[in-house]
Amino acid sequence: MYITMNIEEILLENKQLKEENSKLKKQLENYNYSRKSYYEKNKDIVNEKAKQRLKKIAEENPDKMKEINRKAYLKRKEKLKDLMVFENIKEK
Repeated sequence: MYITMNIEEILLENKQLKEENSKLKKQLENYNYSRKSYYEKNKDIVNEKAKQRLKKIAEENPDKMKEINRKAYLKRKEKLKDLMVFENIKEK
């Protein structure tokens, strides 16, 4: 009798957690959609602000700009390397 009660409680809890999970997924979709739509609508403004920030950094601290460019280069290089490895694996 105790085991069946315990199983029933677990099933009930599982059902509640599934409902909560679906509710949270829906909220997350709405949040992500609103952010995505903002950036799609204001793409030019966001890009312009980014350019201005980089220009300001370049004027104030050229060494920081060198560091930023180096990190970007290394990241691109790593992505390219990973892509090459992935393509080699696919071919085999």
